[in-house]
Amino acid sequence: MSDALKLDDLRRRMDDIITAFKHELGSLRTGRASVNLLEPVMIEAYGSVVPISQVSNISVLEPRMLSISVWDRSIVVAVERAIRNSGLGLNPITNGTNLRVPLPELNEEHRRKLVKVAHQYAERARVAVRYVRRDGMDDLKKAEKDSNISQDEGHNLSDKVQKLTDDYVAEVNEILTSKEAEIMEV
Repeated sequence: MSDALKLDDLRRRMDDIITAFKHELGSLRTGRASVNLLEPVMIEAYGSVVPISQVSNISVLEPRMLSISVWDRSIVVAVERAIRNSGLGLNPITNGTNLRVPLPELNEEHRRKLVKVAHQYAERARVAVRYVRRDGMDDLKKAEKDSNISQDEGHNLSDKVQKLTDDYVAEVNEILTSKEAEIMEV
């Protein structure tokens, strides 16, 4: 019973890694508008620095156009400045408390750079999955050493942990392949 719980814990931790990986990839600009694109943008407002999502609503108007509705008129200029200075290559157009952010066409060189970044995110996710695997294997070795499980049980459970790891690494690779195709799509 406790072995199944340990595998469930490993599975939960690996699911969290996949979720974080998808979240990181969502922030990469692919030429299509995505509300996740502006997530890293921080706004200086009310005496502190806050994420853009805490001062506005972000929506997708068209495949290559974002709309930002700022809640407080006094920080519209700060939001506009933060988007321009974010390093994302975006130039918002202000209309009252609303900003429209057209996404420029991506050139081939920039697309290749984005693919490299996506590969770095994927490698970090794979390494994190392997760390979870290592933790699981360490727990199995300790349980075996303490005579809580037999060698056969330890071997069977280590095979299950390895299979779980292989499945999650394969999932990371599939997600990466999909994102790479999306980025390189012309």
